[in-house]
Amino acid sequence: MKLFISLLLVVSIQSCLSQDKKNSAKKNSFKVTKTNAEWKKELSPEAYYVLRESGTERPFSSALNDNKSEGVYVCAACKTPLYKSENKFDSGTGWPSFDRVIAGNVAFSKGGNGFMGIEEHCATCGGHLGHQFNDGPKETTGKRHCINGVALEFIPKS
Repeated sequence: MKLFISLLLVVSIQSCLSQDKKNSAKKNSFKVTKTNAEWKKELSPEAYYVLRESGTERPFSSALNDNKSEGVYVCAACKTPLYKSENKFDSGTGWPSFDRVIAGNVAFSKGGNGFMGIEEHCATCGGHLGHQFNDGPKETTGKRHCINGVALEFIPKS
């Protein structure tokens, strides 16, 4: 029994160290990097929770969910253009949804599962945006990029 507990402890510690290395590498691989204190100073508590801690806002809480204006959705942290309004659709999920991204501006995790989808990040600052699922409009890409509204800012077409 002691051997089992010792083995479990070693595996747990190894897993934590591996995750720390992975998170550290992830944080340092983006063009825009800031300390947690800098992000906290610049972002609202809700935006910090979603963008920097991979949180999720409550469904139907974002005004951007119902936005139908023409323009572009940018990262709330670094202003990188992420999604065009022409690619937005009403998924009925309570979060702004898009069938495609602006190429090169969104990074995807290698993991993901059927329930949580594949995690999406801003390719410039690494901010967590939401998740991608394979239940989007069949007539376009078949993808649904389900994005936290607090992770976005909308820039209307001028």
